[in-house]
Amino acid sequence: MKLFSTSSRGGRIGSIAAIATVVALAATGCAATNGGDSGDGGGDSAGTIAFLPKQLNNPYTDVVLGGGEEGAAAIGYDSEVLGPLEASASAQIPFIEQATQQGTKVIVIAANDPDAVGPALQTAREAGAKIVAFDSDTNPDYRDIFISQVVAKDVALIQLEIISEQIGGSGEIAILSATATATNQNEWIKFMEEELESNPDYADIKLVAKVYGDDDADKSFQETQGLLSSYPDLAGIISPTTVGIAAAAKYLSTSDYKGKVALTGLGLPNEMREFVKDGTVQEFALWDPAQLGYVAAFAGKALVDGTITGAEGDTFDAGDMGEITVGANGVAIVGPPTRFNADNIDEYDF
Repeated sequence: MKLFSTSSRGGRIGSIAAIATVVALAATGCAATNGGDSGDGGGDSAGTIAFLPKQLNNPYTDVVLGGGEEGAAAIGYDSEVLGPLEASASAQIPFIEQATQQGTKVIVIAANDPDAVGPALQTAREAGAKIVAFDSDTNPDYRDIFISQVVAKDVALIQLEIISEQIGGSGEIAILSATATATNQNEWIKFMEEELESNPDYADIKLVAKVYGDDDADKSFQETQGLLSSYPDLAGIISPTTVGIAAAAKYLSTSDYKGKVALTGLGLPNEMREFVKDGTVQEFALWDPAQLGYVAAFAGKALVDGTITGAEGDTFDAGDMGEITVGANGVAIVGPPTRFNADNIDEYDF
């Protein structure tokens, strides 16, 4: 599987065979390891990076983890995937504890809740692990660095811009999010709400509801149905989650609302292509998810090597992605979002 890199740095992340391992792993909810080494750094490997996504069996997660596994291989580390089948903080904690007990050098986590996973992560740090948050941040007190997709406000603004264009700058909109505690989702929604309140260009747009599909396709489908039933004048839906936007598009595509209610958000081109081509969705946005995992692996190595601490101004080599600079609050940005529509969606394969 080839992933097309949308980074302005011009790097290309290569073939990701490990995705098949991740998908198979989802059936058990346990751990998969690439390489024959344990977490103590023995054998030919420099050590092990454990990747803990919000949940397994999620197409977006599969791409992120594939990039992470390729990054780990590039730096000479083994990679291990740990994680739950449901997106909840409590479900992540046993896997953090497992990685700690194994003596894992680097734990890379997308937090379902910024604080609930904190005590387990602190225990891991005390045991010597470096903590890299990616995709969805923890409380900064519990990690060394956060690898962010893009500037959070930019993600919010591009989705508002797209929905405004599609509804003619006027009408009722709703947000279909993931979990109510997801750090990234809540930050984007906060920026959307602030922009709707302060920007005169959006004075005629009213946010009437926020609902949560918990990154579950069936629940997101049902929440979409509920929104359209509860708000008969709804003009558009923003779903800043790949599971949510695909489920909403699936519902709209076979309903009387197709072509009448606009839908945008953050989606995977391969999942959204059919809905763009049949007219259900005009345009949506995202970044190259594989880059998140890839850069996180290199950040973990830099932390272990002591070349960075996660302080503002630190820089580290990220292979094909070039040099990455750490910004304020220990946040490193990977790259800008891309808008996908009928004119360019066939150029992307992820």
